[in-house]
Amino acid sequence: MKTQIEQNGIVTLPEDVANSLSDSELWNDDLRPTTEKEHSWTGLNFATLWIGMCLCIPAYTMASGMISLGMNWWQAIGTIFLGNVIVLIPILLNSHAGTKFGIPYPVFARLWFGSKGAHIPSLARAVVAAGWFGINTWIGTTAIDALLSASFPAWKNLTGHTAIIFALFWALNVGVAYKGPEAIRILSLIAAPVVGVSSIILMIWAFTHAGGWGPILSTPSKFSTNGEFLKVFFPALTGVIAFWATLALNIPDFCRYAKNQKSQMIAQSFSLPLTMSIFSFIGIAVTSATVVIFGSAIWDPVQLLAKFPPFIIFLGTIIIAMASLTINVGANIVAPARAVENLYPKRITFGLGALITGLFAILMQPWYIMSNFGNYIFGWLGTYGALLGPIDGIAIADYWLVRRRQMALKELYELNGRYNYSSGYNKNGVYALIIGVAIPVLGLIVPGLRFLWDNAWTFGLFISMFAYTYLMKGDQSVLRPGEYESITEVKAEKTMEPIAK
Repeated sequence: MKTQIEQNGIVTLPEDVANSLSDSELWNDDLRPTTEKEHSWTGLNFATLWIGMCLCIPAYTMASGMISLGMNWWQAIGTIFLGNVIVLIPILLNSHAGTKFGIPYPVFARLWFGSKGAHIPSLARAVVAAGWFGINTWIGTTAIDALLSASFPAWKNLTGHTAIIFALFWALNVGVAYKGPEAIRILSLIAAPVVGVSSIILMIWAFTHAGGWGPILSTPSKFSTNGEFLKVFFPALTGVIAFWATLALNIPDFCRYAKNQKSQMIAQSFSLPLTMSIFSFIGIAVTSATVVIFGSAIWDPVQLLAKFPPFIIFLGTIIIAMASLTINVGANIVAPARAVENLYPKRITFGLGALITGLFAILMQPWYIMSNFGNYIFGWLGTYGALLGPIDGIAIADYWLVRRRQMALKELYELNGRYNYSSGYNKNGVYALIIGVAIPVLGLIVPGLRFLWDNAWTFGLFISMFAYTYLMKGDQSVLRPGEYESITEVKAEKTMEPIAK
């Protein structure tokens, strides 16, 4: 019996099959596969999505902060470019699954962890996203607080003034999040050019007022040996990779709307590494100029903004708030809201999931994470990279090596389907995750193995990938030869040319 349709490399459910699943506990309107009509995002949509998310304050502070760790400007840019090229690989590999089968991340996770076990990687991703949500909300808060303090001196003396702004800006972020992915697409189209042009204007200002690029761009590296450099390089590289390791997991949440594989792959391949590298250079160049203009390096753009006249602070605050809002809605709300929703699809809505995400973000104390760069890159980024790397490895291994891009889409929504495994848990996924996390953690315990922890995301990814592939040999959930063809109706392309499988 044909239970799914493949056309132009996109798999959808026939209407009668979708209707038969509507009463399933694993099905609701947010988690169901996208229809053919909903595959509407073009390459431009993915390019603006990434540009809008990359032009954010955490990306700016990461680039500039590497200078404070002892790197020269080209070492910092090189580290950031390399890290983004590396993380682009799992992003594209997981994008393929989202585009082909139209499924969101929590449903994708059912494939490798089971219908109940999917909560493990989904909630792990959700916790990280909630932390990022809090960080970006805090950045927007400090910018708005700087505006009010500069414009109204009495504001500084108001008890709890920062907390008031945080509460209001938090509410704005959660409110916008209710609109879902379509709001993200529109917001990205608006924010990307505004923040991009503003960044260029800031760089021009820095260059002209400093009479050149400033001393930082001419300052040599502080490392006298390769060994000294590598001690900082590998943790920093892991931090850069971990920066987007979150999206490497839940990129199916967006690619499920892609028109085809080619457009999303090309758009993402260029927009992510290039935008991050260019914006990083702007951050480093501006920081370099502040040494000449203000007498010290200011790598926090909010602190830099506070030194301008009130009207400039007003404009800058709007831009920073827009940048924080864009990445929050795009990168930090969808995944956790869907993860919470997946706990009880028939009762929990996306909006309620967004609200829970916002509350959890407060508990993670973003003001502490951002209190110094050590907390940020070595504590926050490094630690969650060690968790997400193994999950990335399992996802890639399952789709590309174990199942070879074939699955029974209908059974992802059936409690008695093949992807329910044993009582809803795929023990092989759990074991592979434990192994992938435990081995890098040895680097924290055994001094001679420190390199494992400094590269926790990379080691965790490959270790869990190999472990999962080995454990899943001969698993009954894998389609047998010819079974995919027996359940899939392959339609010719709209050009009437046969589809190349």
